[in-house]
Amino acid sequence: ALVLVLALALCAGCATTGPRDPRDPLEGWNRGVLAFNDAADDAVFKPAARFYRFVTPRPLRDMVRNFFNNLDDLYIGANNLLQGKPVDAVNDWLRFAFNSTLGFFGVIDVASQAGMEKHNEDFGQTLAKWGVGDGPYLVLPLLGPSTTRDTAALPVDYAGDLVSNHRPVAESNAMFAVRTVQRRADLLGA
Repeated sequence: ALVLVLALALCAGCATTGPRDPRDPLEGWNRGVLAFNDAADDAVFKPAARFYRFVTPRPLRDMVRNFFNNLDDLYIGANNLLQGKPVDAVNDWLRFAFNSTLGFFGVIDVASQAGMEKHNEDFGQTLAKWGVGDGPYLVLPLLGPSTTRDTAALPVDYAGDLVSNHRPVAESNAMFAVRTVQRRADLLGA
């Protein structure tokens, strides 16, 4: 709630003075949230990612990335199935099975080493496959750029996320924090 209030406060003075661009009807909101996200990244996420990268050896960072990517494969497979791509869905589920067993709970990506393709699908992409249009461009607090279609899909993505639904909640929160910092660390060079 605090994040939303701060984001709305940042948006208060962000209206542009020229004619509105029909391609970006939410421009005032987007600019305000982008400023908030940049400030949050500079203050919290980038320093945390730099520290993580400094104290965590590259092989361990790779194992952490592999572990979380492995958990994602179950949900990715479900979205591939919903998109009418059963071969890709089976590939994703086999990746999960191989990496969870032969890859020691996913810390080693044996599936990629065996030539099994890694996919990246979410429910927003599934909705697109079903014919739902993008909608306007939208920048979300802390989540970044999106579309209204992908934003509407977020509750389903959240429900399918094994990390967010892990219990006890303290472990889920710790895993979520590590995954967030790992992903931000991967983007430091971008």
